[in-house]
Amino acid sequence: MTRDLVGYGRAPPDAQWPGNARIAVNFNLNYEAGGELSVLEGDATSESLLTDIGVPAYVGIRSPLVESIFEYGSRVGVWRLLRIFKRFDIRVSVLGVVRALQQNPAVVEAFMEDGHEIISHGWRWIDYHGVDEIGVQSIGWMTGRPGPNTRRLLVESGRILYDRDSLSDELPYWVSVLGQQHLVIPYSYETNDNRFNENRGFGTAEDFARYLIDCFNLLYEEGTTTPRLMSIGLHDRLVGRPARAVGLIRFLEHARKHDGVWFCTGREIADHWRRRHSAPPSSLPRRR
Repeated sequence: MTRDLVGYGRAPPDAQWPGNARIAVNFNLNYEAGGELSVLEGDATSESLLTDIGVPAYVGIRSPLVESIFEYGSRVGVWRLLRIFKRFDIRVSVLGVVRALQQNPAVVEAFMEDGHEIISHGWRWIDYHGVDEIGVQSIGWMTGRPGPNTRRLLVESGRILYDRDSLSDELPYWVSVLGQQHLVIPYSYETNDNRFNENRGFGTAEDFARYLIDCFNLLYEEGTTTPRLMSIGLHDRLVGRPARAVGLIRFLEHARKHDGVWFCTGREIADHWRRRHSAPPSSLPRRR
């Protein structure tokens, strides 16, 4: 796996978003409750990452408080967010942990009924740097904490249209893996509600809304010459809380007032990029 420190440089391509949009806005809703570290699932410790209030991991025992934080997301937060997205007529990319989706069929049904895209967020919500190689079946993929072999395995499967395991750009791009061209659609840990965690970045809904609006405004202005992608990461256990969800509503109210905005899913971005910015001709045919 080689590094690319150059990217598009001073001459990024014209994204040619549908309708000549000046900006593409892609919401990514992480659905993880039930897929996090848990002694119930055979893990050595309880979860400590993005627990909102900073509860440490406990070795060999369950953490009821942490479990309840994740359960809030699947019981309450996700439904609030679905109502908000329906109100603003937004389709999102659901980054679904398989083990989490298995335990709440009703929410999977709701995702599908509302027309949201579901892409794989892995079998479990864990760090995959030291995990044995496993098979994959999905159209889009977002590990979140990928290992050095993750992208190779995705390409070897022959089933993955694109992955989100990159923070390196504001436009999709192609990478060469095993002699094939593979599409990467960048994600963001910046325009992301994870900064609500332990109040280390966003303390209030206004902080969150202001940050998203500032990002949107600059990208929208730049979009007169160089349209970009604004990727937004959300977690039902974080922004699903009412005092934070109002920040999401404020941003949507602001963005919806503008013409030339394409609200899209990852799959829609991937399909568009393949049509308008096809893989270099040296790529080998994808296996099906």
